[in-house]
Amino acid sequence: MRLNPVAVAALVFCMAGSTFAQGWTEFESREDRFSIVFPGQPQITETMFTSEFGAELPARVYSAGVGQGRYSVTVVDYGPIETILGEKAKGCPAGAETCTGGSGAPGNSTGPGYSYADRQGAITYATWLFMQRDAEVTHLLWSNISMVEGHQIQLTNVDESRTYAGVFMHEDKLYIVEGTRPAGEPEAEFFRVNLAFLDENGDSLSYLSFYRNRFPAPPRRQRAPR
Repeated sequence: MRLNPVAVAALVFCMAGSTFAQGWTEFESREDRFSIVFPGQPQITETMFTSEFGAELPARVYSAGVGQGRYSVTVVDYGPIETILGEKAKGCPAGAETCTGGSGAPGNSTGPGYSYADRQGAITYATWLFMQRDAEVTHLLWSNISMVEGHQIQLTNVDESRTYAGVFMHEDKLYIVEGTRPAGEPEAEFFRVNLAFLDENGDSLSYLSFYRNRFPAPPRRQRAPR
């Protein structure tokens, strides 16, 4: 797998003339199917992520730092959410809407234990969590990486550091990409834009039209021969 030349150029431009560029290498996870550049080998932490409707989902956090800069990719597996919330709904109070309203019937928008709504709203919910921080939201916009849709959000923190984050969902996995740099240093936007999704062979992939999780995947862009 190789980085897109445009992404490499953007990375070099952002870090030119600084020792900050030293030690940055491409990292890829075949298990979570993504690649990105990190300042050295990231630490990988197994954790749990609480979804909007209370499902405890398995997640991994890939994190690294250089100087006072902090960089992380959190990958949350939404694959088991129907089972988890369906089981949870069995214990809800009799007559509660979460017991009677959620089902897997065709046309139902909530799903067992609200699992459909939880999964489809995952990007919005992860973005909302950023907005709850003790920080000023300076920009929020629709975005995409290789035609995989998501959100981009920028924050100014109480210590005047700047956080650039992206939230995307691909094949039932939620990707939360976050880079923070101290005030006065080059911004961390380059970290988010170097995210790439990997196919089953470990190669970067891109689609010919917008990809939305759980909708039929559009045709993939043909890769140029190496």
